[in-house]
Amino acid sequence: MSLLNVGARALLANQTALQTTGHNIANVSTAGYSRQSVHLQTVQGQFSGGGYVGNGVNVATILRNHDELMTRQAAAAQAVQAGDTVRAERLTQLQDVFQGGASGLGAAVNDMLNSLADVVAAPTDITARTVSLTRVNEMAARMRSSADQLHEIEYSVNEQLGNDATRINQLAKSIADANEQVSRAKGNGQSPNDLLDRRDQLIRELNQYIQTTQIPADDGSIGVFIGGSQALVLGSTPATVSISESQLFPGSKQMGLFFNRPGASPAEMQAGMLGGGEVAGLLQFANNDLAEGRNLLGRMALAIGTTMNQQQTLGLTLDGQPGKPLFATPAAANGYTQGSAVGSIDLSDSTKFSPTQFAASDYEVRFTSPPAGQVVRMSDGKTTAFTDLNNLRSMQIDGLTFDFSAAGNAGERVLFKPFADAAASIKALINSPRDLAAANPVNAAMGKSNAGTLQLAELKATGLPNPPGLVLPPNGDTATPPAFAGGIQLRFNAGSPATYDVLDQGSSPPMPVAAAQPFTSGQPITIDGWSITLQGTPQGGDTVTIGNAKDPQYGDIYTRNAGNASALMALRDVKMFDESKLSDGYAGLMAQVGTRTQSASYAAKLSESIASNLEADRTAVSGVNLDEEAARLIQYQQAYQASAKVLQIAQNIFDNLIQSMGR
Repeated sequence: MSLLNVGARALLANQTALQTTGHNIANVSTAGYSRQSVHLQTVQGQFSGGGYVGNGVNVATILRNHDELMTRQAAAAQAVQAGDTVRAERLTQLQDVFQGGASGLGAAVNDMLNSLADVVAAPTDITARTVSLTRVNEMAARMRSSADQLHEIEYSVNEQLGNDATRINQLAKSIADANEQVSRAKGNGQSPNDLLDRRDQLIRELNQYIQTTQIPADDGSIGVFIGGSQALVLGSTPATVSISESQLFPGSKQMGLFFNRPGASPAEMQAGMLGGGEVAGLLQFANNDLAEGRNLLGRMALAIGTTMNQQQTLGLTLDGQPGKPLFATPAAANGYTQGSAVGSIDLSDSTKFSPTQFAASDYEVRFTSPPAGQVVRMSDGKTTAFTDLNNLRSMQIDGLTFDFSAAGNAGERVLFKPFADAAASIKALINSPRDLAAANPVNAAMGKSNAGTLQLAELKATGLPNPPGLVLPPNGDTATPPAFAGGIQLRFNAGSPATYDVLDQGSSPPMPVAAAQPFTSGQPITIDGWSITLQGTPQGGDTVTIGNAKDPQYGDIYTRNAGNASALMALRDVKMFDESKLSDGYAGLMAQVGTRTQSASYAAKLSESIASNLEADRTAVSGVNLDEEAARLIQYQQAYQASAKVLQIAQNIFDNLIQSMGR
């Protein structure tokens, strides 16, 4: 009977080994499956006078080939990879918005500025003026088109974030259910291998959306935490997450991930604590990368719009009227906060902003000890301290003035997005070609008796300093015309170096304004918001008269003047975007977005390599090798056949014994 029992036990053990090997082979392509192996143990022998006689073998347990540390490392690496990959994909979409070539926004800006050359050459040519205004309208339309594409990307990102949050909640519930099943199964004293594999696979899938940490419990369940300490799953109880606008800055469209505790209010999670996963990558893209792209575009739109508006309003139209703005631009940028502070950035008063100093960034005003605080440039963290609201109001930070009517509480933060919507709202305001202010509001004439070599190189209105802005020379158009010609006269004095006196001819006798001013050939002379550049060498007594272009003594000469159109065209060479010229601003925008995209692509490739290596290490321990399983299958098959042979021999011996005893 002992031999029969030994054979029976061996047969059952090898049958279990064959079944386990077959199970491994069947699940070779199953995601998350861990290879299983049979752990056999010897049945305790029976003592006899000649020693212990063996009683065969039993199956102790079915082992799960699994390394907990490798599994966690692989899951964390996959989370980082998922975040980097989705961010790189979205940045590629962002890069596609800012295309180069003839169809790009940069070509539209340059075409607009270059079209003014025909107006300069023929100020009264209505066709040239019409073409120029068409270019203005086309540039604004391409700005809006680019802004619309950014809005579409933002919409799709928010949709993906919402879908990811839904999937996270589904996986959290599935993990909680798996925890309950594992806890029940472990009550029989054995490990439910397939259930554990399923739970680990759910956790790995969860890490694709948000990085987690896991802490095992005594009952076999696993606690899953996100954001460092928020319990997404505890035992069989799951929590939920949601995507919504940040509570810190209501109305700002800045997105955040909220943790919904059972029976408690949603808590916004800090983006820096999320680690990896698609949600973290998408939030970084939406709140940082996309915001920068929108700021770069908006800064360009606002700087071009306000700068050209300022110059346009300094000139005269074909009908002799002061120019009206070329573009519609935002009037103000209000601050976003959930506290009591009330502040804005005035973008309608040209004395309160400087387009050449704009930085493509959002800003936070943080009240540390009200009314004192600091202004933080979010693109690089640069801070500017202020002592009170008047002190803040008196300074320009990156060309912007922050005007608060009420300070915030201690610790309150106010977010400003001055460039976010500038490109979406820009549009051309001038439709009639006669309304293009191509003419200078001032006119210059060289003295008829000049003996030197002075020549007029440039005359334009600048509006600087601002305030007071442009102050035109006296106009002779009065009820009782004066007996003298109006205007400002520059009278040169002999000497080395040469000097000049400034005389106001609007009074009798002419009133000296300034005396013995040094003269340098080719250097602009700036007076009352207009500028004149003279070249050559003057002689004593030489004069230059600068008069109001509408002075009757000049007639309609202003209609044939294109000084302001020249000033508008010259804006392309103004350093405006981080020391780049206005005409090069779009190239700088493309370079910044391209650099960020390239960096993200490199990070995605690196994290993919790390994740692949860690997954390979995990698979080396847990994965199924068909060659090995085939070898084991043959091994266990032969052992099974041998066990059956033992049973057969035991039966023959038993039969012979019965027959012998029956005689």
